[in-house]
Amino acid sequence: MKIYIAGHRGMVGGAILRQLEARKAAGEDLTLITRTHGELDLTDQAAVRAFFHSERPDLVILAAAKVGGIMANNTYPAQFIYENLMMECNVIHQAYEAGVTRLLQLGSSCIYPKLAPQPMAEDALLTGTLEPTNEPYAVAKIAGIKLCESYNRQYGTDYRSVMPTNLYGPGDNFHPENSHVVPALIRRFHEAVEAGSDEVVIWGTGTPYREFLHVDDMAAASLFVLDLDKAVYDANTEPMLSHINVGTGQDVTIAELARTIAAITGFTGSISFDASKPDGTPRKLMDVSRLAAMGWRAGIGLQDGLRDAYAWFVSQHAKAP
Repeated sequence: MKIYIAGHRGMVGGAILRQLEARKAAGEDLTLITRTHGELDLTDQAAVRAFFHSERPDLVILAAAKVGGIMANNTYPAQFIYENLMMECNVIHQAYEAGVTRLLQLGSSCIYPKLAPQPMAEDALLTGTLEPTNEPYAVAKIAGIKLCESYNRQYGTDYRSVMPTNLYGPGDNFHPENSHVVPALIRRFHEAVEAGSDEVVIWGTGTPYREFLHVDDMAAASLFVLDLDKAVYDANTEPMLSHINVGTGQDVTIAELARTIAAITGFTGSISFDASKPDGTPRKLMDVSRLAAMGWRAGIGLQDGLRDAYAWFVSQHAKAP
């Protein structure tokens, strides 16, 4: 079995690669194919075509994406929609052209409407207006789902999509401006402790609810879905509503998250909120009953997961500029 992992240097792709390497070490006959961005630009159609023609993988995991937090999505909307659309179109189409019948595409919970009923079930897709701050990225991820479904319908492929909630963990992006909320808070509180600061200011009101999933759980869920017998997958999905939510089914407010991370990093000062900054969607809780019915649930609790993420940050990024 030759498996191509697109985006193996990203947080999710790296976690999937680690779990596949563990399977290989345990005796599974796997050939794992990876390419860095420097080796293969997935937005370059000709390069992707040549890669698939040469390597001929049996299975593809599309974890490559341009991702970022609210500020990054607001600042670079054209890049977010263009690069993600191009990667999806090139990888999915060239996989089909090369005879790949099995593919897993990773999306995002931002595909759902801003005011979708909570928890958000798979059938909430395309039922309302998207959150404006990340609409370009969300449109690209919706297109990825529909690409997979369209190739399945027309060509009989077995292309599947999983939609994770907010992810965090080893390999995350801890950039001070372009990161998601968990790594941003970890870095901010860590630096506050180092500097001896007595206050940390958080963007927004702190009232929105968010659900968080450790990346190792996401990797395990991805491989679980990929390993499902096609009859089981098809029995639990629909041809034009085929994606599967992945999450914990539990959420916390941003204020609660901030207090938890403050405690983990050892910050004892005050926490205040800048209400002039955007909150984003009021709540984003995933309905994970479809995946639970197939036999998978998250296993890493939020506090344990955050401790793991903080330990990784300290070991890898604490001295980064």
